Amino acid sequence: MQSTDSLRASGILLHPTSLPGPYGIGDLGPEAYRFVNFLEETGQTLWQILPVNPPGFENSPYMCFSAFAMNPLLISPDGLVTEGLLEPGDTRNLPQFNPECVDYGSVINFKMPLLEKSFALFQKRLIDVGVEDYHDFCRRNASWLEDFALFMALKRANGGTVWTKWEKDLAERTSQKLVEWRNKMDEEIHFHKYLQYLVFKQWDSLKNYCHNKGVRIIGDLPIYVAHDSADVWVNRKLFSLDEKGDPLVVAGVPPDYYSRTGQYWGNPIYNWEEMAKSGYGWWIDRMRLNYSLFDIIRLDHFRGFESYWEIPAKETAAITGRWKKGPGASLFNAIRNALGDIHVIAEDLGFITPEVDALRDHLGFPGMKILQRAFSDSPKAPEYRPHNYTSNCAVYSATHDHNTTVAWFTAEPGTQTTQTKDEVEQERRCALQYLGTGGEEIQWDFIRLALSSIASIAIFPLQDVLGLGVDARMNIPGTIGGNWRWRFSINMLTPEIKDRLAALTGKYERKPVIPSGK
Repeated sequence: MQSTDSLRASGILLHPTSLPGPYGIGDLGPEAYRFVNFLEETGQTLWQILPVNPPGFENSPYMCFSAFAMNPLLISPDGLVTEGLLEPGDTRNLPQFNPECVDYGSVINFKMPLLEKSFALFQKRLIDVGVEDYHDFCRRNASWLEDFALFMALKRANGGTVWTKWEKDLAERTSQKLVEWRNKMDEEIHFHKYLQYLVFKQWDSLKNYCHNKGVRIIGDLPIYVAHDSADVWVNRKLFSLDEKGDPLVVAGVPPDYYSRTGQYWGNPIYNWEEMAKSGYGWWIDRMRLNYSLFDIIRLDHFRGFESYWEIPAKETAAITGRWKKGPGASLFNAIRNALGDIHVIAEDLGFITPEVDALRDHLGFPGMKILQRAFSDSPKAPEYRPHNYTSNCAVYSATHDHNTTVAWFTAEPGTQTTQTKDEVEQERRCALQYLGTGGEEIQWDFIRLALSSIASIAIFPLQDVLGLGVDARMNIPGTIGGNWRWRFSINMLTPEIKDRLAALTGKYERKPVIPSGK
């Protein structure tokens, strides 16, 4: 496998939905290109994002309708106007969206009719707008696109209900019933294919622009998929389900630093025995597609590949689960044999055992070091202190699951972790002593510490670069509602911030040539 020992790079964590713009949600349009320019101007060679699949429950990018499709809400209306797939007047007289956060309901109500209008225009102008390009895309992606498009059409026809609630023949995918519905919903199926064609095309254009600017993209691959997804509907035998298709066991984690009761995620768990019998073909296909989108992949919940926490589906609390052995190196050997060496960052946070460390090291994957975890009195804290790093790791000031660094430093005890007031105060004293500062600009202290470390990769959320507080937090693990909504304004990227970040990045010599793809 591929380590990062030869790299010395830095970059910013920012999900595309957090980009500014007039359409209520960040997209792949002009502001994305402007952000890439900012990365280049500040010496950043990495842009890390969250999963870009179509979000389902609570708009979470980790609970998606497909592990292969992309989120159509990322489609840029401005790009469609440029391509002649919308009229200029279609993007005028916009609703008054909140520029600071995404209101998904309002965005969907505005954007989906706009995309339907684009589809109608596309159908009228097939010859003019590259019909062969569209059909070629559909052919190349037929292995997942056909079922995904049908799945999305059927969800609308069934009022958005989970697929196990559909009529029995549809839930069980009998051939006659599938043919019947494909014929009945032909136009809507083509609409969903069209959306995927657009978002993949716009993504390819943005990715090429990144590469021309010396920027490589770190994608995020969730270990699990949502039960209400095309993946589970199509591949029932690859998941631990009962005869009706409902999960027998679900995913989560036991009590940890963030929760005294653990986290109950609810995703179905893989039937790893069946996965192995098929040569891990589903995983290989998933990784192959993701390497067509990204240069490096952050593997979410890496520890679950060694051992995973299994919770009986009838239970409602994560604490009732048990550890089960995962596929280990056999999965990654199969991926390597099919794809060659791959560039991976292993998200090795949480309850990590020597066996997990051994698997990561055997595979040569860099793990993650979180500076916010470096200063407590936890036995694991010394692992996160920079003087203990090896070069084959990625250091973060924080991730999307953490508070912003400013808010972490100033938050009241008990509002973000299970720590007591005394433990929080001790942690802050330790941080200030280690940093040798008064903490007046704690976010820049952390950025400097990450950049100056021996870690081959240094990443910081844009919220930390901007010095933002708790209102800019992206996600609070184990909570429902209010997550994944934060957006920034382009005027926040001031010349002062740009110059300061560029100077620090240059000082600590972080501007290498980054490998592209697998």
